[in-house]
Amino acid sequence: MTLRQKKLIGAVLLLALVIVWSLTAVAVAQAPVLAKSFALQMLYYVIAGMGWIVPAMPLIKWMSTPKAGSESS
Repeated sequence: MTLRQKKLIGAVLLLALVIVWSLTAVAVAQAPVLAKSFALQMLYYVIAGMGWIVPAMPLIKWMSTPKAGSESS
């Protein structure tokens, strides 16, 4: 698989990840437990807002590696 193909597939997967992550985060944010505490809401939004980076890192690493056996110049 060429680097260009990897980047295309990775971009589509990243877009899907962000959409699913954000919809899930919004659904969880409606929990009654979060509505009771402002501090808990802030903690949740920080974690939810930055949490998508963790599953995206391996995908970005995969996207940026050239295919095996090819030299990058």
